[in-house]
Amino acid sequence: MVRFLSDQDLNARIVDGLRERLPDIDVVSVRDVGLAKAADPDILEWAAREPRVLLTHDVSTMVAFANQRLRAGGHHAGVIKVPQTMAIGKAVEDLVLIASAATSEDLRDQVFHLPL
Repeated sequence: MVRFLSDQDLNARIVDGLRERLPDIDVVSVRDVGLAKAADPDILEWAAREPRVLLTHDVSTMVAFANQRLRAGGHHAGVIKVPQTMAIGKAVEDLVLIASAATSEDLRDQVFHLPL
């Protein structure tokens, strides 16, 4: 199953919903791993090493840094951008689908924008 890292700004109710729907899901927050105050490039680097797909609401900088890593010849584990205006239930439903159907390799170096 795909492993996830939730960004500082991701609504915690989305993570709670994921854990409720998929009790075995492996999702940690940046706070859990000591990256609460880390810069976006550092979070992407950590997620790439682990590997963990990053869940974020941050459309302005995180996606840009992910694309910048690729242009520089680097990699990332994947980024899923969840709009802040998206209903929590729909976000959870889409993420459950991704977690259930995708592999880590499917998501590597990809940026997905919800809703699906």
